[in-house]
Formats: sequence, C-alpha cells, structure tokens
Amino acid sequence: MKVHDFIGIGLGPFNLGLAALTAPIADLDGVFLERKTNVDWHPGMLIEGTTMQVPFMADLATLADPTSEFSFLNYLKENGRIYPFYIRESFFQLRTEFQDYLRWAAARLDNLRFGRTVTGVAWADGVYAVRSEGPGGDEVHHGRKLVLGTGTPPWIPPACRGLEGDTVCHASAYLEHRDRLKACGSVTVVGSGQSAAEVYRDLLEDVGTGGYELNWVTRSPRFFPLEYTKLTLEMTSPEYVDYFHGLPPAKRDELNAAQKGLYKGINAELINEIYDLLYRKRFEQGSVATRLLTNCTLERAAVDEKGLRLGVRQHEQDRAFELRTEGLVLATGYSRRLPGFMDPVRDRLRFDATGRLDARRDYSVDAAGEGEVFVQNAELATHGFTAPDLGMAAHRNSWIIRSLTGREVYPIERRIGFQEFGAPS
Repeated sequence: MKVHDFIGIGLGPFNLGLAALTAPIADLDGVFLERKTNVDWHPGMLIEGTTMQVPFMADLATLADPTSEFSFLNYLKENGRIYPFYIRESFFQLRTEFQDYLRWAAARLDNLRFGRTVTGVAWADGVYAVRSEGPGGDEVHHGRKLVLGTGTPPWIPPACRGLEGDTVCHASAYLEHRDRLKACGSVTVVGSGQSAAEVYRDLLEDVGTGGYELNWVTRSPRFFPLEYTKLTLEMTSPEYVDYFHGLPPAKRDELNAAQKGLYKGINAELINEIYDLLYRKRFEQGSVATRLLTNCTLERAAVDEKGLRLGVRQHEQDRAFELRTEGLVLATGYSRRLPGFMDPVRDRLRFDATGRLDARRDYSVDAAGEGEVFVQNAELATHGFTAPDLGMAAHRNSWIIRSLTGREVYPIERRIGFQEFGAPS
C-alpha cells in the first residue's frame, strides 16, 4: 500500500498553488483529487472583458517563490505574451486569462487526479484513506495528512430554495443561463457585491435593445465600493492575521461583519462604468428600463403562470412590496460547510462553540493538534477576510508546507506593514 505524505482534496487556485509549491520538494510526496475533469475556476462568471481584482503577482507561487516555473510571468513568456502584457500596463489579468494560466500550470504537474469525486474519508493507524469514484471505478488513496481545498458552494436565500427553471440561477452559473435570461421580458439581479455588479453590467448593455426590463435589488443602503487604499491593503498581511487570530471569537465575528467592504464590495471603476452606461443610455433612449433598489431584502418568492413574484421589504421604511420578474440571478455569495465525505472522521476535527471549524494559526483543524488536517479558505472565522484572498494564498501555503515538512522551505514573512494593529507590548 502506497502512503502519500499528504492528500489534497479539491483543485481550485489554493490547492493548485500548493501543488505548484510542493512540486520542487523532493522529500515531500502528495497527490491531489478533483471531481471536475480540469481546473474550472468560476466558469459562470468568466464574462468577456472582466478582470481580476488582485494584481498578477497573486498567482500560484510568486509571493512565496518569485523564481518558480509556475509563475504567471513564466506562463506569459512561454506563450509569447509577456511583452504585450508589459505594454498593456495593467497589473490585473483578464479573468479568462487567469483561468487559462491555471490550466497551463495544472498541465505541468503529474500528481493531479481529475475526474475523481471523493465519497468518503476514513482513518486508521495514523493514515487517512480517501475513497473516490470516477472513470475506471473506485479508488482509495492513502495519506498521513489531508489538505481540504474543496471551495465554497453557492448560497441560495431560503426564500428561493426550490425554485427551478432555465431563467433562475445563482451567479456562479450565469453564463450558462445568460441567453435564456436575455430572452425574458424582465430580469432581476439580487445581491450587493462584485458578482451582482458584473452580472448587472453585462445585462444592462442590451437594455433598450434586448426587449427586457432589468432590476437590481440589494440589501445594502448603497453600492459600496471595495476599499482598496494602500494602508487598508496592509490588513492583508501576516501581522494582521496574527492580530485577528489572537482576538476572542466574539470579537472576530464582530469584525468580520464590519469588514465586508474590504472583500465584498464592488470595484470602484465598475461602479463608475455602470453609472456612465446608465447616463449614456438615458441620453440616447430618453429613459432606461431599469430599477436599482437599495435597502431591499428579498423575503419570499413564488412561481405562477406569468413568472416570478418576489416579496421584497424596504427595511429602512419597513414597507413590503411585490416585484414581478421572469428571470432571476442570485448573486448571493457562498457558504462554508464541511464536505459530507468528512463525516466519518468528524470526531478527529476541531470545532468552535458554534460548530464551525476552528483553525489554528497554521491552518490545521485536527483535534489532536498534530498537524494532520489543513484547510484552504475555510478559516474566515479564525483568520478573517484574508481567507478567500488570492494574494494571501502563497503565504498560507508556505505555512502549510512548513507543517508538512517540519522546516521553512519558503521564507515566511512576519511583518510587512508600517502600521501596528495591536497595543504596543
């Protein structure tokens, strides 16, 4: 029986980054399992022309190892595009370009197993047995440690659970439904963040010529821009993670609720672009068949012969009203939950008082504290808003690799900022 040093489950950018950074480590043997047949990063939101929200240096490896063959710059060089990217003078890749880069990196690695759906995990005698199904039947991989990078599933508001149809979708599946949505007489986008804004902007382009009305419903009192000033960006730093992790759980929850504008806001350029498009359309067409409804919460939804009836409440006025629509896009974010295949080893994991995974500073979540199980982007409650940040992925992977190997393979920065987050000692 072959026993790997570790098994990575899921191959989004975070675990793919771990695969890239562990590839040169001769004495570390890992294997990665992914249910999809290729790297497929948010395919429903690869809208033409959209760009990343983090600079290109937030790739799989550069911030841990600038010399890595898996860097985005090496991808550009090997594809003959490094000079056009340089002349373009933008730090932000096209989102479709980032997807292509991830697939390029995956093709260079030989320990990725695509098309393997993990169905169960067991533990015995210090070894995890990970069972998966796929082409060729069931397989079992054995490893001493696990790294969970299974992503976050779409969150559907309770009012909309059970709704079915070709014109109702979560934003994660938007492109798949776009043509059918544009064939509707009316479309409503629900959500407050970047995804909602990108979907609204894409649909707004054809308002007035496509024959549909467009609504944007958000609980927020306004369309908050993503806070992106440089001193604020210092909060995506090792020392802020240290500071946040050291706070009491209740205080961390309070901060996570207050800091949504740091990672759930809308790119300011996109907000301005939407306004400019609205202005141009009103000038050219006399009016724009669209409504932007703030302070509004979707409370119920029902289907009848005419489409959807949405029960909405303007919560500052505490007034309820009904909104009719044929198409519905839910840009309502993602949830964090432990995959069901981990249930057989749930007793080996560490949870907080509310039932959430309780990650240590080194991103481990095993109850014994032996560094057996690690998580990627499942530590919002313990590490703060940097959990989903691509710019902190290499830093997190450097921590995980140090735990996997017992040494600091990649130098881990301790302090990078000018400001101090806690009281002086």
